[in-house]
Parts: sequence; structure tokens; C-alpha cells
Amino acid sequence: MLNDFKAFILRGNVAELAVAVVIGAAFGAVVTSLVTNILTPLISIPGSVNFDQLTIEIGGGVIMYGAFINSVIAFLLIAAAVFFFVVRPLNALMARRRTEPDVATTTRDCPFCVSSIPVTARACAFCTRELPAAT
Repeated sequence: MLNDFKAFILRGNVAELAVAVVIGAAFGAVVTSLVTNILTPLISIPGSVNFDQLTIEIGGGVIMYGAFINSVIAFLLIAAAVFFFVVRPLNALMARRRTEPDVATTTRDCPFCVSSIPVTARACAFCTRELPAAT
């Protein structure tokens, strides 16, 4: 049982996930600081109001909707940064390193049952009918 746990912990995916969570938390803190300390004051210059100061008091309770606006801005910036600096470069890298041919060039549809079969097949694996030669 202990060996199984050790094998699970030492898997590459678990270690990579742990590193990703730590880096993500640090990145989130940096972006939150950027939004709270730099962008929000810049955005509020025309009205000279800091979003953190925007509140509504209802029945003794204070609704801090300005902090919510800061959180939304931080989320959008984090999402944009992850998309532009992680997802797009990884997609481009994976597209360059792809070695398999496109599925559309290696398969065709069976004219009888419309199942996807290899281009070189002489009989359909699904309906077992003999097929005409591929064009």
C-alpha cells in the first residue's frame, strides 16, 4: 500500500500539477497586485474614485462591489495572460511538432454505412461489405 502511494506521488503528472498550482498562485498574486495597485487607479482617474472604495451599505451590511470589480478585472487579465502567453504558444509548438497525418487524409466514409474507415480498406469493418477502390 505504501509503495502504491509512493508510485502515485512520484508520477510526473502529480509533480507537474503541484508546480503548476504553486506557480499559478504566485502569478495570481502578481496579477492581483497589478490590478489593485496600478490598473484600477488608472481606470478610475477620470472619475477620481478607486474601485476598492466603492461600497453600498444596506441594513448595517456593507456590500463592497468595488472589490468585486477589481476581482473581475484580475480574472480577465489572468485569463488573457494565460491564453496569450501559455495556450497560444503551446498550440503553435504542438502544431509544429505534430508527426501524425491529418485524420481526413487517412480515412474515408463507407458508401454503405457511412462509417469512417481507412483509405486502403477493401471491406468495411462495420458493415463488412466489399468497397470500391479509393479514388
